[in-house]
Amino acid sequence: MKKDVVKKILAGTVSIVMGLSCFGCSYVMDDDTFEEIFGTEQMMPPREASDSMTDLASLKLNVDKATGALSIERPVKDEIKSMGEDDKWTIFVYLCATDLESDTFAGGMATNDLYEMLGSSVNDDVRFVIEAGGTRYWQNDYCSPSYNTRLLISDGSISVLDKVQRRNMGDAATLADFLNWGIEEYPSEHMGVILWDHGGGSVNGICFDELSGSDSLTLREMDAALLSAYQNMTCKFDFIGFDACIMGTIETANILATYADYMYASEETEPGYGWDYKAIGKYLANDPDSDGLELGKVVCDSYLEDCLRTEGGDIATLSVTDLSKVDKFLEDYNLFSKSLYEATEDAEVMAEIARGVSKADTFGANNRIEGYTNMMDLGGLISSCGNINGAREVFNELLNDLVVYNVTGDLHRNAAGLATYYPIVIQGSSELAIFSTICVSPYYLSFVDRQGKGNVNSSNSSYDYADDLLQILELWGFGTSESYTVDSSTGYYEYEQEESSYWDYGDDVSVTGESPLITFQDKPQVNEDGNYWFSLDENGWNNTSDVYAVVFEEFEDDILELGETYDVICDWENNYFADMFDGYWMSLPDGQNLATYLVELDEDHILYTSPILLNGRETYLRIRQDADWSITVEGAWDGIENTGASDRNIIEIGKGDVITPLYYGEEDIYRGDEYKVSGQFEIEYCPLEDAVYYYAFDIEDAYGDYLLTDFVAFEIDGEEIFFLED
Repeated sequence: MKKDVVKKILAGTVSIVMGLSCFGCSYVMDDDTFEEIFGTEQMMPPREASDSMTDLASLKLNVDKATGALSIERPVKDEIKSMGEDDKWTIFVYLCATDLESDTFAGGMATNDLYEMLGSSVNDDVRFVIEAGGTRYWQNDYCSPSYNTRLLISDGSISVLDKVQRRNMGDAATLADFLNWGIEEYPSEHMGVILWDHGGGSVNGICFDELSGSDSLTLREMDAALLSAYQNMTCKFDFIGFDACIMGTIETANILATYADYMYASEETEPGYGWDYKAIGKYLANDPDSDGLELGKVVCDSYLEDCLRTEGGDIATLSVTDLSKVDKFLEDYNLFSKSLYEATEDAEVMAEIARGVSKADTFGANNRIEGYTNMMDLGGLISSCGNINGAREVFNELLNDLVVYNVTGDLHRNAAGLATYYPIVIQGSSELAIFSTICVSPYYLSFVDRQGKGNVNSSNSSYDYADDLLQILELWGFGTSESYTVDSSTGYYEYEQEESSYWDYGDDVSVTGESPLITFQDKPQVNEDGNYWFSLDENGWNNTSDVYAVVFEEFEDDILELGETYDVICDWENNYFADMFDGYWMSLPDGQNLATYLVELDEDHILYTSPILLNGRETYLRIRQDADWSITVEGAWDGIENTGASDRNIIEIGKGDVITPLYYGEEDIYRGDEYKVSGQFEIEYCPLEDAVYYYAFDIEDAYGDYLLTDFVAFEIDGEEIFFLED
């Protein structure tokens, strides 16, 4: 039997249930009105382009092909000065509310944050200037889905400044128009920008407008919008932040370094309620002369404090990045990437790196059940690569110098504060093409290219380290003046990705479960002592990144997966891999086994996900098992949406909730029995019932595919486990 790649079975975003009575009347349209309004094209008043726009580029990254050295050019203002009244703060909030506002089960998150801002604006030293849109329904009287609303919150009041015709919040021109209008009408000595919504990391971007097919702002579109506003500024923003998931990446920081002093962003998913705007507003009202770093610490600390009071505190991350340090870091990181790329021509080195990377911290989801973000902790990646070109020194010195403040929950206590794209599983040519436009080093892009081609070709031996690198150097280009054109209808910069057939092979990257790269010296077998084991030959050892196991049980005429386990002996030094299964499994209090799948592993815990119905809705249960065998239910989470956006909410399981386990079979998805939570919800680690089960090794290769071995039967009889020979 081969293990099928399980498609997602998500059915929308689950959010933390909130009482909405304080939000006022919600705006709901009938279907005819909705179709009439949302069937129209967006309109934006034409704007005359400035003569300087054609001369301005956001940044240029250049690599000396002889030495590999990176040089960086960014536009610098001739005169750096305040744009408005001293000791005043204006925070521009680009509020793309999406289903976080409109979800009938637990929406109103955007409205809740508006009221937090209102509750904190005790004087006129602090102004929140907002453009709100991108959602089907609003839970307040100020906003409407039929237009984009511009709001001012200051001095204890909220007012509607303008109602502009509805336009796509995932369009660079919409953000550019808002910022240009905002800095002209509400300049201050201190100015910041917050982009609010779902986030999808470096590749998928932010602000998924649900009225425009969930179109999002990619990083390059965000760059074009900021470039359009920057020409009218005399100084940088104090900060640009993301009240959104997984936007804390080096690719994002590289773009923002042109426009702001600091970046506030999370590597991990954020809860729907997001940042604490009461704490932010009150802090600035009491100390309006604070700088971006001082405010950033308040944003991080108040956010973590909120998270720890609710479900999801364990996975929380938020950091402040000093964008003035980005260029120095990139110069050294580029040389590290060059050394990494060159070193991995040796298959044995590549195998060691792949095994290290398999244990590095990742964010959102990166498993076959919940989906993939391909976002990995930058510090973890560097550390996993050993000491290539002083990698650990880069991590300890430059990265720590770049990330000036960082808060984490317990599950990410080693997170460095910035993530990067890593091809855990490449998801098509589009993903590769987008990353090629934002990657900060052509050598790292070549490393990614090599990984993708290694999957397609089932080997890296065909990769030409000279010719293929030259092609990448020709393709790679960041921030040249030719990257952006001025849209004649809006007068703002726009970005259109150039088409290239180079990345088409990405559509052939696949996860088969039959990786030909995994080859054996001793094939999986049951020895005379009753142990199921194998050893790898040189090729297999050099291409294997991880080993775990999958357990199955019979059900009617099908075979069900109970899930994955790390109950495996992995002795890499002696090339010996064997089962160490103890016959215990995670179960509901009523005795039903849960199908559990591995999310991440470190020295102190294993995080699992389990497909369930929660009160009739398909979602996943996140379960943490610590080194002392204690089990903690983190809550329910929806995973990664088809758009690439990460769900923002971990739902607390409480009294009265109904949980129905789901199981994947070869032929269908099966439901268990309903279990109603009657008190504090706990998962138990119980022995499996006496019966015959099946066991297979899941052997991951270094390029995103895996081999599921033929499974063998084992019998549980009391406390005894017997593997049965064929």
